[in-house]
Order: sequence, then structure tokens, then C-alpha cells
Amino acid sequence: MNLFMRWTGILVVIFIAAPLVIVVPMSFSSANSLQFPPPGYWLGYYRAYFTNPDWLIPTWNSILIATATTILTMVLVVPATFALVRHKFRGKSFADLMMLMPLAVPHIVMAVGYYSYLGDLGLVHSHLGVILAHTCLSVPIAFLVLSANLKGFDRNLERAAQSLGASPTKTFMHITLPILRPGLIISALFAFVQSFDETVVAIFISGRDAATLPRKMFDSIRQEADPVIAVISTLLFFLVLIGIAAPYFISALRSRAPKPSRPAGAH
Repeated sequence: MNLFMRWTGILVVIFIAAPLVIVVPMSFSSANSLQFPPPGYWLGYYRAYFTNPDWLIPTWNSILIATATTILTMVLVVPATFALVRHKFRGKSFADLMMLMPLAVPHIVMAVGYYSYLGDLGLVHSHLGVILAHTCLSVPIAFLVLSANLKGFDRNLERAAQSLGASPTKTFMHITLPILRPGLIISALFAFVQSFDETVVAIFISGRDAATLPRKMFDSIRQEADPVIAVISTLLFFLVLIGIAAPYFISALRSRAPKPSRPAGAH
């Protein structure tokens, strides 16, 4: 039974990872379109990506929009999470529901609503419009992660600090914030990825000046299946791998670091 489960797990991993792995050799292909196996190999499409403003501008747009979305999301989510998790007030259940509503509504429905609402405000085809729309989509994800961390937080630590004379501000900065730091980082990371990867809303709102990288990739594959798409997919794939491997690498370095020796006579 254990052998069967092991091979089943291996087959599932292969099934999921195969499309990702296939993209890598396609990014070095010499074909004029997306083709596997490649008829030949070269670096021309990497050069085309790093030298073509039609690709670089959407990339910078995506980084700028995702960064601004992350900052705005955390500014909204942190106080909202503390209010909803730690306090009781009338309408709390409704507020919880509204925080999670974007997860339940299809993105195409949200995109149409944002297009109509932001159009009345003159924010369609602008960076600010995309940032606001992406923030609405990122808030529930960041809220779920941070609320899970906050619900497991031991408030006796805060009470102990305040009983020793620490002000609420010092308690938050020196006790609450360090303990919740991993949850805050993960929430911010999810908000960034959600914004950077979002396509449907960007198609409706971004326009030419604020076009994001996913929208540019969608337009390209719909019109001509440009192999540069495989280059971008490969770069993003390796960035994700680096992000996954980095904590393990840092942990391994820390475990191998020499520990400070005790002074003579110390017990």
C-alpha cells in the first residue's frame, strides 16, 4: 500500500510539473512559434525580451502595480484584521462576509463591475485604477492568512508586557509585531503574487498605458503565439523556485555557522 501511494504521488507530481518543465526548452527554441520539441536552440528570444520595450514596459508596470497593491492591501488589512478578530461589534459577521466576498465572485463579474465603477471615476486605463481593483482582489487572501495567525496569538504575552509597564505602542512594536512578522510577510507575498498574476481585471481596466505583463502575454498568445512568452514563463518559474529554495538555503547556512564559544569558567 505504501509503495502504491508513493508511486501515485510521484505520478501526480509529474502530471502537475510536466507543463512547467516543457516551457523551459521551448524558451530556447529557434522556432518561429511555440513548438515542442524545439527544432533547434538559441538565445534570440531572451534577447528579444530584454531589449524590447513592448515587453519591458508591461513588466515594470506589473512590478509597480503589484508593489503598490501590496502596500495598500497591508495598510487596509492589518487594522481590519485586528478589529474583526479581537473585537465584537454589531455587523461583524457582515463585515467578515464582505472581506471574503471577492473570493466567491467570479473575476469576470468583478472585472465588469470595476470597469463600470472606475469608468465613472475616470480611472479606467490608469495605473491607479488597476491598483485599486487589484487591492480589492488581494484583501481577502491577505486577510485569511493574517487572521489565522492572529487567532493563534497568545495575548498573555501582551498582558505580561503591559503589566511590566510597556505602553500599548511598545507592546505592539516589541511583542505583537515580531511574533506576527511571518504572517505579515506571507500576507504581503500573497497580495503581491495575486496582483502580479491577475489577468481578467487587467484586460478590462489597464489599457495600453497601464498594460500588465499577464495582459501582454494574453494578447501576444492570442495574436501570434510569440515564443517570448516561453521566456517569461521560464524566468517566472525559476524565480518561484528560488523563492521556495531560499528559506531552506538560509536555514542550512545558519545551521552550519559556528556557534559562539562560551568564555572559560562559564556554566
